[in-house]
Order: sequence, then C-alpha cells, then structure tokens
Amino acid sequence: MFHYFRFDRLRRAKAQATAAVPVIALALTVLATGCGTADLPQATGPPTVTVQPLITGAPQATGAPQATGAPQATGAPHATVRPPAAGLTPAADAPHDPAGLYATAGPHTTAGPHTTSGPPSSAQPRLVQAVRSAAARTARLPAATTYGTTPAAPQDSAPFKPETGTVIHPTTSRVIYSRPGGRAVAVLPVTELGSPTWVPVVQSQPNWDRILLPTRPNRSTGWIYLGGGGLQTAYTPYQVDINLAAYRLTILDAGRSLGTWTVAEGAPGTRTPTGRTFVLASLVPLQPTYSPLILPLGTHSNTLTTFGGGPGTVGLHGWPDPAVFGHAVSHGCVRVPAAALRALSRVPLGSSVMIIS
Repeated sequence: MFHYFRFDRLRRAKAQATAAVPVIALALTVLATGCGTADLPQATGPPTVTVQPLITGAPQATGAPQATGAPQATGAPHATVRPPAAGLTPAADAPHDPAGLYATAGPHTTAGPHTTSGPPSSAQPRLVQAVRSAAARTARLPAATTYGTTPAAPQDSAPFKPETGTVIHPTTSRVIYSRPGGRAVAVLPVTELGSPTWVPVVQSQPNWDRILLPTRPNRSTGWIYLGGGGLQTAYTPYQVDINLAAYRLTILDAGRSLGTWTVAEGAPGTRTPTGRTFVLASLVPLQPTYSPLILPLGTHSNTLTTFGGGPGTVGLHGWPDPAVFGHAVSHGCVRVPAAALRALSRVPLGSSVMIIS
C-alpha cells in the first residue's frame, strides 16, 4: 500500500515520520471461502501493548518508538492550520502504479475542510487538560484494536457525517478518554495488525481530537489528548464510498472520482455494517487463494463474532469469480474486482470509508 498523506505540524506534534513502506506483508493462512473463514493472523493472538500512562505536560521521550511503514513527510511545508480539502491535488511524485489501471468516473463531492469546534475566535477557549492516571489503572484499560472491546467508549453521534480527512498516528501508546478531561477508556497502540496505527479525526476541541476506534462495539469513539508529544498528524484526501443498495464502490481523491465498481456485499443474514469507518491495515497473504490483498476496516460483523477464528473484522478484498459482483453473498466483507483492488492499494491507512445502505 502506498501511503499518500498531506502532512502538517499541528499543535506541537514534534515527531518526524519514518520512511514509507509500500505494503506490510504478513504470514496469513488464507482459506478459499473468504470472509466466512479467512481472517487475520492467529498465531500470536491479540496484540499486546506496553502502556505509557499520560502525564499532562510531559515532554516527548527522546527516541520514542516509531511505527515501521509510517509515511514520510518529505519536504512537507510548515503549517499552523489544517490544510483544507478544497483545491488539493495528488502529490507530484505519486508512486508508480504497477497495475497500470486508474479508472475514472463522474464527479463526486467529499468532506470539506477540517473545522475546530468551540467558542468563537473572539472568546478565549478553555483548555481542558487530561486527567492523570495511575500506571496500574492505565495498564488495565482495553487495547483499542480490532481484537478489543471498549464498552466505556462513547458511540459515534454522527455515523454518516463525512470525516475531516485529518488522521493521527501515535508514536507511543496513548490513553483514550470518554470526553475531554474525562475518564480513561482505552489505550491506542502504535500498530494495528502489523501496520502503523492511523485513525481518523471526526471532531476537535482545543487540546483534544475525537477519533474513531477499531474496536467492538461498532461506532466506538474516544478523545485523545494532543499535549505531551507522541503524535503525528497528517491529512488524507482519499475517501471510499460504498453504496450497498447499488452494490457500488467509489474511490475519491479530494472529491475527484478515481473509479466506480460493482461489488459484492454481505448476505441478508450477515449484512455489511453501515456508517463511517476507515482503512485499518494492509495485509498481503503469502499464499493467496482468493485475494492478493486484504484491507481490514475499523468495523466488525454485527452477526458473526469471528471469521476463521479472528475477531470478525470486516474488510475489502478481491474475489476470483466475477459472478458474485452485484449480489449480497458474503459474510460481511465487501468483495471487489481486481481493478478496484489495485486502486484501493493506493489509499492510505486511516482514510475514510463511508458505507450506506
């Protein structure tokens, strides 16, 4: 996967991004029946995280670990505001497309510029600080991964609102809160399924961003404190729109359609979940039987608790039999044609995926 990001240096984010890695290759046992049985790596089980409790105002640790595969902000200009969606163009040094196919379609609109909620600019905003948490208590928090469950995390209050395009990557494990200044509900790790963790921002307040979590229950969110370092912020103009009623998937770059394809979706008993989510990871099976690339999303089946022993993560992947496209036949995943999968391989981690019925 090529990680295209528009980087900024928002709110004292000091960490430099590491070199880009095209695709994270994982050793997967992929079974021929797809979403119902093939899933995520099971040899080591759910990932564990080393929790570093948040200390308000603490400086960023020297040499904080950085995720392999994080995109590099080569030559990114310094910015004090988030880049707006309008007028953005793809990077001039866009990676080579080995597939040689980048289909086009009609125009489509995407999310507008990122906005910060709060009082008018003439008023002095109240800066809410994070609550200190004891290390032992923080260590008991659930990990915000596709294997995790975060029952105390708030639900997404606007699940069909366009995402902002801003994405966040923790370079150290970060505590997630129920609200700005509220109680801790989870820990966001540096990696997800072997890929660097990039999660989308859906709401902002001074010192805080609300992010989507890849955990159960679906539509879980949480607030991350922006002070103390250990965060990288970027902007992705990419969005994947999936219309289940029309069996249609469209990829957008800053509102410009890169292609529309007919896809397969979840069968009546195992519907594909709807709402806004994001590209969580990129998996390349060593012995692919139905897809050379699997893109897990930050959402899960509402009816199945597992796919082949995994956590029931819904994903985007290919399928060898084109007869399935245009039908509701899967266990919740979205099966896409080869051309769509090649285009999806260029979409950065953390990018918005909007699924409507």
